[in-house]
Amino acid sequence: MSTAPTRRMVAVMVLVPVVVALALWAFAWPAARIAPRDLPIGVAGPAAAATELEHRFEQRAGAFDVHRYDDEAAARAAVEDRVVYGAVVATPEGPRLLTASAASPVVAQLLKEAVTTQAPAGTAVPVTDVAPTPSGDPRGSALAASVLPLALAGVAAGAMVTLLRLRGTRAAVALVATAALVGITAVTLAGSWLGVLTGDWWAEAGVLALTALAISATVAGFGALMGTRGIAVGALLMVLIGNPFAGAATAPELLPEPAGAIGQWLPPGAGATALRSVAYFDGSGAGAELLTLSVWAALGLTAVLLGGRRAERPAAPESAQAAPVPVG
Repeated sequence: MSTAPTRRMVAVMVLVPVVVALALWAFAWPAARIAPRDLPIGVAGPAAAATELEHRFEQRAGAFDVHRYDDEAAARAAVEDRVVYGAVVATPEGPRLLTASAASPVVAQLLKEAVTTQAPAGTAVPVTDVAPTPSGDPRGSALAASVLPLALAGVAAGAMVTLLRLRGTRAAVALVATAALVGITAVTLAGSWLGVLTGDWWAEAGVLALTALAISATVAGFGALMGTRGIAVGALLMVLIGNPFAGAATAPELLPEPAGAIGQWLPPGAGATALRSVAYFDGSGAGAELLTLSVWAALGLTAVLLGGRRAERPAAPESAQAAPVPVG
């Protein structure tokens, strides 16, 4: 049996199960370990009552990160500014719950169950959804489903730039223009047609375009520095790690550590969080994610430009090579 075909056969037999195992780990592990981990929530009201509420949440060690507020107005402002996912307000009639299903329907339901369970028997807990999900996406599933198409679009753009051998400025222009068109197309479909996005149209288009650019520039940057192998590296990072670690369907604080943090450092997760902030919270809480996306985009474009310069550098002519030194 020839050596080369045998090696290729063994490579297929080994690599495919490894990729399957990696995919199952990346997608199934976070989904199977959903639970609150330092989930930011607020408590408000008179000192004694608020302290009692705080102690009840702190009994679940590591589950909640409790913020204290003087009154309901301050707690509501914190929810609207995305400082906390929700807040419990102590009143003479009993606890009241403020939620923001637009931030995460899963977290809103989790908080409702937690507060209802802790309330005295027979006590009804009024729930106010401060930032509800839009009527076009009542369960928040459509926004979560947008992460994978954006990641795939970015990977496809970066791969095409690499495979078509676009270099330097041409490659950068192609990436930026493609990302802009992806952003406009996505917000037209998700916002204008489906009614999933309800914020400022151009701000949403900008976030979607920046997310696509961060992904595509990273893939193209790997391609410029590593050749076609870089496409695989970028695709694995953005799709196999970035997508399941994004926490778009739940919340980053519900994913096992360090998956939630890693997801927010990668463009798919940062893009999903920034889009949610722009679409439903007037941009509150989007600063860190926009910075993350900008850094990835800048690094990717820099790698593309540097890789193009290296590829265009002419080889030394034969006449410039060192001539043999005559003997004698």
